Amino acid sequence: MASPPGLRDQLQRLLSLAAPDEGCALLLGERPEAEGLWRLRGLWPCLNDWPQPAERQRRFAIDPREQLLAQRWGRTRGLEVLGHAHSHPHSLPEPSATDRRLCVTPALMLIQGPRGEQRLWWLADDSPSVLPVPWRMDG
Repeated sequence: MASPPGLRDQLQRLLSLAAPDEGCALLLGERPEAEGLWRLRGLWPCLNDWPQPAERQRRFAIDPREQLLAQRWGRTRGLEVLGHAHSHPHSLPEPSATDRRLCVTPALMLIQGPRGEQRLWWLADDSPSVLPVPWRMDG
């Protein structure tokens, strides 16, 4: 996946603002068929809507209404929701068992760790495997 300069830093700041809770956002962009490279073009900040506030330090949920708003907004600009991002303020930036269990696949998932490190993952349909995805900045 490719993204414009600065977007990765913007995402890092956005997800860090929610600490000590998990932060979350939707990833907006394009999937050009000819190039085979997904392009991240924007972020849709979301509130952590996990139903038990005391558990938001280790869990997150995105309100489905926010997802619909992001999809509608993106369509008017030639973008689509590529996946989501969330932070793990207390653990490694790897999909947890809960992340894998609650995720609707196929899915692109970006996770930010406690030091701001970010990793991108692909969760395939009906597969227990989680694959790392390379991410580069376009300049």
